[in-house]
Amino acid sequence: MLRFDCVDEAERAAGLDAAAAAVSRGGLVVLPTDTVYGLGADAFGREAVSSLLAAKGRGRSMPVPVLIGSWRTLEGLIERTTPQVRDLIQAFWPGGLTLVVRHVPSLRWDLGEGRGTVAVRMPLHPVAIELLGRTGPMAVSSANISGQPPATTADEAIAQLGGAAEVYLDGGACADAVPSTIVDCTGDVPVVVRAGAVGLEALREVLPLVQEPAGR
Repeated sequence: MLRFDCVDEAERAAGLDAAAAAVSRGGLVVLPTDTVYGLGADAFGREAVSSLLAAKGRGRSMPVPVLIGSWRTLEGLIERTTPQVRDLIQAFWPGGLTLVVRHVPSLRWDLGEGRGTVAVRMPLHPVAIELLGRTGPMAVSSANISGQPPATTADEAIAQLGGAAEVYLDGGACADAVPSTIVDCTGDVPVVVRAGAVGLEALREVLPLVQEPAGR
């Protein structure tokens, strides 16, 4: 297990090298994001994603989200960028909004039981963006054991995951420590399926018909 202080320029460079190498060989890494720390793997590595789920103690019924480092990357992953998806991306990416969309059927990945959909986000964090620029899309879930609080520092991630991750990129404490908002964009009307960093009022300023979570 390697840990790198990404506040230090030299350590950050070495850490990014080590993390990219680990991902390329199917290993797991912990990285800071603008919401909470994430446990990441190659999105197209079936065994790597299985290792991620095992490290968290999480089943396949909750597919692993995907982080991307650029808007252009999204075009190769999803079937169609609808006007609603485009408006939300322009308003909130990079940032704390995850969009559930239908992915291209030919993609050779296995993120869990997604039934043709993927939850995708572009984070607003320089370390995460630089790593994603090297690795391409990564399967990333919160860096914690399933059912436990998400890690907001590298120390918290290490305490929960230990040697399950090869590399820990320490970007300091998360500024807000609030998970991303998840909006399902697979239907005619976008629906919030998890409240989080982007509030309903802000979403409705962009798309007035966005529905709030069921039961509220």
